[in-house]
Amino acid sequence: MLIHLLCLLMFSQPSLGARIENGLFDDTFSGIYRLSPFDWTLLIPYFAILFILSIYGVHRYETIRRYRKYRKNLQRRARRQFEQLPKVTIQLPLYNERFVVARLLEEVSKMEYPRELLQIQVLDDSTDETHPYTERLCNEYRAAGMPVEYRHRDNRHGYKAGALQEGLETATGELIAIFDADFLPPADFLMRTVHFFTDADVGVVQTRWSYLNKEYSILTQVEAMLLDGHFVLEHGARCGSGLFFNFNGTAGVLRRTMIDDAGGWQHETLTEDSDLSYRAQLNGWRFVYVPGVDCPSELPAETYGFQVQQARWAKGLTQVAKKLLPRILKADLPLRVKAEAFLHLTPNISYPLMLAVSMLMLPVMIVRFYMGVFQMVLIDLPLIVASFWSISAFYLYAQRELYPKTWWKSIAFLPMLMAAGVALTVSNSKGVLEALLGIQSAFARTPKYAMGTGKVKVKPAAYRRRSGWLPYVELAIGTYFVFMIDFAIDSLNFFAIPFLLLFVCGYYWAGLTTLYEEYRGKLEWQRARKLAEAA
Repeated sequence: MLIHLLCLLMFSQPSLGARIENGLFDDTFSGIYRLSPFDWTLLIPYFAILFILSIYGVHRYETIRRYRKYRKNLQRRARRQFEQLPKVTIQLPLYNERFVVARLLEEVSKMEYPRELLQIQVLDDSTDETHPYTERLCNEYRAAGMPVEYRHRDNRHGYKAGALQEGLETATGELIAIFDADFLPPADFLMRTVHFFTDADVGVVQTRWSYLNKEYSILTQVEAMLLDGHFVLEHGARCGSGLFFNFNGTAGVLRRTMIDDAGGWQHETLTEDSDLSYRAQLNGWRFVYVPGVDCPSELPAETYGFQVQQARWAKGLTQVAKKLLPRILKADLPLRVKAEAFLHLTPNISYPLMLAVSMLMLPVMIVRFYMGVFQMVLIDLPLIVASFWSISAFYLYAQRELYPKTWWKSIAFLPMLMAAGVALTVSNSKGVLEALLGIQSAFARTPKYAMGTGKVKVKPAAYRRRSGWLPYVELAIGTYFVFMIDFAIDSLNFFAIPFLLLFVCGYYWAGLTTLYEEYRGKLEWQRARKLAEAA
């Protein structure tokens, strides 16, 4: 979602010298009257798309404003304390998590909560050696006195949503805490969250994610910035101002009666968490965001793993929009709540729109070569302010809130952050179009390797997904932007070159790193196989 509006910067006018050389600097409005009907068929959809995209840029400014106005509301504590703590079921959904499951169970076993009030459900859909390994671990913990229940399904019906719903059949807790396999909940997590449920209308308490392997690479540092923007500003602004926001599928606690009242976990979408969140809030349940409690997690360490995760989220959120927006817009809700819900559920439409703009870029550059200076001020500058500046302001402000002494270091990562946005364009567009067309797909897991804070080697490629055609398409689009750079040089439009380079670097980075990671994984697999045969 980040980079789709950078194209606004690339179509500033050619230099004054170039226009004088070509006899085009007649007067301020000279270019307008030379446009042919064909030119207008390019410019009208081009600017129409950019106008739609700029709306989401303006929304980022509004999110910052709301956050600044209502952030004091996020510093609240639970109004009361439970005299008698409620029973809690911790659900741990797994699918082929051999590398991280032991770490997860170890951390959950340290939870500071009365054992007689705690139930731990390991919901294992694994189809590999994770299944017997995890079952053995659960037996060991149960023998040591931990209230662990192991459930294994021999099918993935409903994927994560299906596993969570089936787990509720034997869940004993009034509250349900959920942690994905790559999360490490702090020992005091429950004691710092359950007391918010003393308010009978609270259905969810969501905490902030933090990152175990943030310093692993430039990719993971960029991913952390992207997620920080979501958790600091988006969640903060929505929760603080009383708007709808979503449970993030992990690192949170849900009231069991809320899940049932909202219709349970449903699996028509790939983001079952957002689906349930909106259904519950439409029924009047209140969600609480607690940024002061953070839950460490593992970021995807490989380019394609990052793309798979983001594409799943993009497709799933679009599916939720398609499913629930008609109901939201018809509901008896304030207009501001409906507007925020619409903007929250639909931003990923920007990815296919960006691809459309990409195809128009070169012909539009040629057409706009003959336009006058007036259009730069009248049209381009407001769109630039609404897009590029809003991206920079949004993510830097989030970093300043989290790291007030060192946030300025994040400025150096802005070009990489925008290149990462480019790298998501093709894969996320595919996900969004599949959602709009009703094309179903499996829940694609994100590979996890039990990476910590140090620089460690990524484990073998057992869980990596093949990228298929994606990197080749990205390389082809990157090459298309190379031709645009050539045109910009010929037309003396040097101002556009740095921004065109972001697109080239973004697409080439995505395509080449994915192919390299797959090639390296293949070599490691072949080496391991030879060693096994020799033994």
